[in-house]
Amino acid sequence: MVQKSQKKQNTSYADAGVSIDAGDELVKRIKPFVKATARIGSNAEIGGFGGVFDLAKCKFKDPVLVSGTDGVGTKLKIAQEIKKHDTIGIDLVAMSVNDIIVQGAEPLFFLDYFACGKLDVKIATAVVKGIAEGCKQAACALIGGETAEMPGMYQGEEYDLAGFAVGAVERKKILPQKNIKAGDVLIAIPSSGLHSNGFSLARKVLADNKIKFTDKVAGFKKPIGEELLIPTKIYVKQILNLLKKVDVKAMAHITGGGITENLPRVLPEKCGAEINLRSWKLPAIFKLLQEKGNILESEMLRAFNCGVGMILVVDAKNSQKAIQLLKTSGEKAFEIGKISKGKGVRYN
Repeated sequence: MVQKSQKKQNTSYADAGVSIDAGDELVKRIKPFVKATARIGSNAEIGGFGGVFDLAKCKFKDPVLVSGTDGVGTKLKIAQEIKKHDTIGIDLVAMSVNDIIVQGAEPLFFLDYFACGKLDVKIATAVVKGIAEGCKQAACALIGGETAEMPGMYQGEEYDLAGFAVGAVERKKILPQKNIKAGDVLIAIPSSGLHSNGFSLARKVLADNKIKFTDKVAGFKKPIGEELLIPTKIYVKQILNLLKKVDVKAMAHITGGGITENLPRVLPEKCGAEINLRSWKLPAIFKLLQEKGNILESEMLRAFNCGVGMILVVDAKNSQKAIQLLKTSGEKAFEIGKISKGKGVRYN
């Protein structure tokens, strides 16, 4: 007896968990946000195979390109748990543009990578809107990106982010300079909070103390999860303004590793730093984590920024001018220490 062949149903990409229609809808929704980031050298249009930037229009004489890439770590877990996705994109931009500004580079353009298991257009739109806002704060164009829908790689509404920034600086103005010496002054610019580092430790401390992200903790106006999600400060405009008027020898972006690990990265081999711990007050969010987690001061200074987002190195004769200019830009800058002979960071 001959069996009749059964007709198979057609299989689509959507059946495999990938929605081309959702991707198209996302592009449609984010186009206005992306367009708003346009600057000289770009038109910030999306949809092509590659993002285009015309460096010649920026009128550099002898430019060197500086690039940076980063993510936001497990800060994403908090955003996803309390369903607040509108500012995490600012963090993404901040981590890369702050890295390239410390080499004296002006951020020019940015690209993002958004990965998820199932594309939620509403969530992705909120994230990209935040990325566009970060780009506007940094005066760089969002010229492209990638949305990767990968069923089975992420669960539920989980997603991950990565960002890529490119800037330019005149060859003769690349930082750090080679003339850093003992006696140079260290100027600190405050952070807005944890920024985007130390969140695995912060999450552990809260979990160990049975503190939920939705809980209100004494001394804080907002639930602790929202306090932790305060966006990373973007220092681009105030730093670029300062560089036009003051000879800054070096800058350190205080990220993972804290002051202890990041400041030595921009110092010559025979130079160290002396930091006056009495020159600023530890912000409340860091005090909470230190007390609840019984974290040693040395570990705090190596895991968190502890309220300092950026440190600048200037000649002593230029320190007060630099501080005043930063204050004019709205930053509560202050002298945090000095360059010394030796290696590493010493606290007093």
